[in-house]
Amino acid sequence: MSYILSFFNFIQGLGPTVMMPIIICIFGIILGTEKGKALRAGLTVGIGFIGLNLVIGALSSNLGPAVEQMIERFGLSLSVIDVGWPAAAAIAFASTVGMVIIPVCLLVNIVMLLTNTTQTVDVDIWDYWHFAFTGALVAILTGSQAIGLVAAVLNMVIIMVIGDYTAPGVEKTLGLPGVSLPHGFTGAYAPIAIVINKIIDLIPGVRDIDINMEKAQERFGVFGEPIIIGTALGSIIAIVAGYGFGDVLRLGITMGGVLVLIPKMASLLMEGLLPISDAASSFINKRFSNRGKMYIGLDSAVGVGHPLTLSVSLILVPLTVFMAVILPGNKVLPFADLAVIPWMFVLITPVVNGNGFRALINGIVVLATGLLISTNLAPLMTTAAINANYTMPSGSTQISSICDGANPLTWAIVRLNDFGWIGMGIVAVVAVSLALINRRRIIKEAAELKQAE
Repeated sequence: MSYILSFFNFIQGLGPTVMMPIIICIFGIILGTEKGKALRAGLTVGIGFIGLNLVIGALSSNLGPAVEQMIERFGLSLSVIDVGWPAAAAIAFASTVGMVIIPVCLLVNIVMLLTNTTQTVDVDIWDYWHFAFTGALVAILTGSQAIGLVAAVLNMVIIMVIGDYTAPGVEKTLGLPGVSLPHGFTGAYAPIAIVINKIIDLIPGVRDIDINMEKAQERFGVFGEPIIIGTALGSIIAIVAGYGFGDVLRLGITMGGVLVLIPKMASLLMEGLLPISDAASSFINKRFSNRGKMYIGLDSAVGVGHPLTLSVSLILVPLTVFMAVILPGNKVLPFADLAVIPWMFVLITPVVNGNGFRALINGIVVLATGLLISTNLAPLMTTAAINANYTMPSGSTQISSICDGANPLTWAIVRLNDFGWIGMGIVAVVAVSLALINRRRIIKEAAELKQAE
């Protein structure tokens, strides 16, 4: 067992830019893709991820100092520090649950595929840390590593179902054919967006408001293009932060560049995935008549490039800092994870069908709620950090994060475990019920596809 864990720890340590090309290449060969094409596809996916990481790094490294200066300028002081997702991921993988999460989740995915309860082959094993994070907090709360591991597995099952249900929207709105996004952080916001969307549909007048990026570009011409919108929003953030004229221009142009370059990197990544996606469809059609369409599960980073996702996220950066100050009960000072706000919107964008007004309403609701959730989970996350020997920021007594400390699904699973096995039973019933409902939908979809042929 120790050799198996060492192997998966080695794979995990390679990081997604190395790991994903290897997985995609092997997966392609298994599906019958020519070895040369499979190798090229894997390398193209890896290069796409490198490009995404470089652009996202530019986003973080330029946005972070602006937020820090904004906080200093307005003298904001809150007791819980947002340490960011890299710290949360490190804490999750360093936990007992995190040590076994990759082989366990791979097994869960295989079982779900064999039982027809998912259509997704989740190759994004790096992001299994989201499930490990939930499990680590539950283990601390209950004092049981076994219960923590069960919580992580149930979290994955729920997210896999959400990934399947949102995949058609990912194809249509985000332009990612054959891809689903079973991402532990991103997926948690899709059900909330569906509920908020339905509430908006019930309000006369409000339901007719539609701020659409494509329509804006048609109406405003060049001034509606992502490069102009990004530059304008970046400049506004710099002005609020109190930057000088030169720095305002630098941040503005950098944010304009981010809005243009992320979609281009995502399209490069998709270029690598298309032959694998085609091979997967052919493989399933030949061997499994009752499987319906199959999807490759990827990191939601591939979907952050939608102009609406990035534009609304930039608007919400200063707004989130403002909400943190005025929101009763909040103790979290948002900082490191403000750059991951776009990940919240990757699946919200398809749910609202590209409507900027609805996306903004969703953003305000989930971020305000998320600040309170991260405040509530801060003691558990701080304990998890101490157990993982994480070095606490100077002067801080508690830490949290927007990703995954503000995750509503993680919070629900953790807090249901306040009730012991009864709470875990409720989570299990929800997860199994969703899986069975998904199975019925998959079989029905497969039958309809076969009949259409």
